[in-house]
Amino acid sequence: MTGKDAPSAPEVSEARARASGGSGGDGGGLRAEASRGPRLGRRHVLVGLAGGGLALGCPMGAGAAQAPQSNPATDAPDGTGRGASRQPFHGLHQSGIVTPRPASGLMVAFDVVATSPADLETLLRRLTERIAFLTTGGPVETRDPRLPPVDSGLLGPVVAPDDLTVTVSLGASLFENRPWLGGLAPRRLTRMEAFPNDALEAGLCHGDLALQFCANLQDTNIHALRDILKSMPEFLVPRWMQEGSVPVVAHAPGAPKESARNFLGFRDGSANPDAGDEALMDRVVWVGEGAGEPGWATGGSYQAVRIIRNFVERWDRTPLREQQRIFGRQKDSGAPLDGRTEADLPDYAADPEGAVTPLASHIRRANPRTAEAARHLILRRPFNYSNGVTRSGQLDQGLLFIAYQADLEAGFISVQRALDGEPLEEYIKPVGGGYFYVLPGVRDSGDWLGRSLIDAVKQSQAQPSPTPGSHTQEG
Repeated sequence: MTGKDAPSAPEVSEARARASGGSGGDGGGLRAEASRGPRLGRRHVLVGLAGGGLALGCPMGAGAAQAPQSNPATDAPDGTGRGASRQPFHGLHQSGIVTPRPASGLMVAFDVVATSPADLETLLRRLTERIAFLTTGGPVETRDPRLPPVDSGLLGPVVAPDDLTVTVSLGASLFENRPWLGGLAPRRLTRMEAFPNDALEAGLCHGDLALQFCANLQDTNIHALRDILKSMPEFLVPRWMQEGSVPVVAHAPGAPKESARNFLGFRDGSANPDAGDEALMDRVVWVGEGAGEPGWATGGSYQAVRIIRNFVERWDRTPLREQQRIFGRQKDSGAPLDGRTEADLPDYAADPEGAVTPLASHIRRANPRTAEAARHLILRRPFNYSNGVTRSGQLDQGLLFIAYQADLEAGFISVQRALDGEPLEEYIKPVGGGYFYVLPGVRDSGDWLGRSLIDAVKQSQAQPSPTPGSHTQEG
């Protein structure tokens, strides 16, 4: 929403009614050494529930100067996850970004009904409570059967965390429509604008707030979404959502992990920067102090989401050689056209005219492997989606592209501009998504999502207004 389409009082009332189940609401939108194993980051620790001990227009090829042997953000899930395993909720950063990617994903964007700082604080505190429970798991409260049950029951009487993560981010419209948030928006947070190959649908774009759900089972994501909607119907109105999945791959003992494949049959994430490298993530993904952003935003990240339809029927009739030259990789192994394995790096210096790897290929445009390209690294965390059949009788399949970076302009936007006009555009069409800012993490049990933002609002409101006539003229 822009400032001009901020919700009027009647619209807010209607939204509240729809969100609470009233009239008309349906609730529903880099290469690491071969011998090095995946590094455990702050958030790469699985915690056993019972014991509580440690137990595409898309930059599909954008990545770092070296490809990792294993990358928790894009490795194909191996299917060994169990319902009782969980990802930690507390930390400097939110989970669901450098966290190992499970098989199921869900993005939901919302319009927020909050007209005061108190409303937004209540929403964020309640959201924190629900996410803390859902990602930890436990028995569901029982109540008088004459009342609606506390829980949907979708996961049974005991909620299993199932590696669930719920990542909360804010859209530019949240700041545009609320004067008391004025001046506090992340500097580079803008509404997503269409690139030349885009065909964006208004109903699939933007949002005041977005939630990224990731879990081993899609039912776990749906259960969490319904819990949150039921817990704060007066604040959140779904705007669009998109489910996605990643094929599970049973890795052979001792064999390197593989990047998952997209619906075009190619590995997606071969050149992703190593999400297990904390120092690299501090540079590429996380907004740190001194980044020129508002102080409250330290520890957050910019999130770019794109719903990218794949014209799979056309792609499946395209010769393999052409497919491989479009991507710049071998379809079976994921190796560059001049390499043998997925972890091999393309040698562009030996191929200046693009005789082996075309200059217009996806991986060469996305990451030409130059010193300048290192400034544009992003961390991808994509899921495949399948939405049935279009009105024209074509399969509605594609990529739920999600990328994280410390600088949206230097990251996704710059990479996407480099990809404008690439041959792959004949087979893909971005139709939705948006740009969001991921809130800093919840550091401990006394903290909550968005606390630093609300504190900044309160501080700005406590500052005395300038006294009329107190300004002096210079010159």
